[in-house]
Amino acid sequence: MTFEALLINSAIAERYTSITKDDYGNPVKVWVEHLDIMGRISYPKGRQLQRETEIIPVEAVLFIENEEVTEYDRVTVDGTLYEILFVADSQDVIGNHHKELSLKRIIP
Repeated sequence: MTFEALLINSAIAERYTSITKDDYGNPVKVWVEHLDIMGRISYPKGRQLQRETEIIPVEAVLFIENEEVTEYDRVTVDGTLYEILFVADSQDVIGNHHKELSLKRIIP
């Protein structure tokens, strides 16, 4: 079975950018769709990340192909919006194989 066959969840990566202007001509930052990607989401128990002095629980991990996604983006998977806490590159013997995105759900 290939890695691509395991990617069963559709996701939309969004990037925070200033593409519009307010009434006074100042740039306004908004989230815009960056990529449509296929991935596989899992829900690990007990996984955490440490940022400086803060411990953050990881609510989900999204496995994707080697796409252009960073910790400054956010992602919607199957209708649920997540903050990307960490992007880990996984490599095989010939280079980058896939990325693992550690996620935290954003509650509107």
